[in-house]
Amino acid sequence: MINFLKQHPLILMLPLAFFLYNLAFENTAIFWYMYTFATLILMSLAIIFVKIFDELATWKLLVYGIIFGTLLYGIFFAGYQLFLLTPLDVAGSIETFLSRFSPVSIWHYLLLMFIIVPGEEIFWRGLVQQKLKQYVSTPIAILTSSLLFGLALALGGFWFGALAGIVVSLILGFLYEWKKSLPVIIVAHLVMIVLLFLIMPLSI
Repeated sequence: MINFLKQHPLILMLPLAFFLYNLAFENTAIFWYMYTFATLILMSLAIIFVKIFDELATWKLLVYGIIFGTLLYGIFFAGYQLFLLTPLDVAGSIETFLSRFSPVSIWHYLLLMFIIVPGEEIFWRGLVQQKLKQYVSTPIAILTSSLLFGLALALGGFWFGALAGIVVSLILGFLYEWKKSLPVIIVAHLVMIVLLFLIMPLSI
């Protein structure tokens, strides 16, 4: 049984991930504590089960990370502008979400940079996506892991963020398979976060 779980860790890891994400989104007062805790647990377990790829020179991963991080922000921004043209209350949804879960202090940003972003990539791209490749083709594994990540984010009740998470995950998933470098997708994710929350936040 133990050997079976070692070979197929997603049987336990995915229910655990959804349970921890649900706990994190349940109480906004302790969201940052719980989300960080959830990410630490999932990241730690993921490191046990998978090999982390890092096959790019430092300068190359920085270049690719900055380019793709900027691209991700551009896609996020363009999607937001398109949704504003629809009858859907996207601005209201984003405003509500940000008022509940947005980083507001320096330590929130430090948690994002050093725990949450690396942890999400290690778990969803490093573990979930790689283990899914045991059962399905690589493109299907990328799509499935992206949809699962979006569903996990949807537990926060933020449908636009869940959709954006799926799109971002698809791009990062293909980038990981292409460049075989976890640091490059972490850098891309960080660049997107910095642009989105600090440099060019969405005007609501």
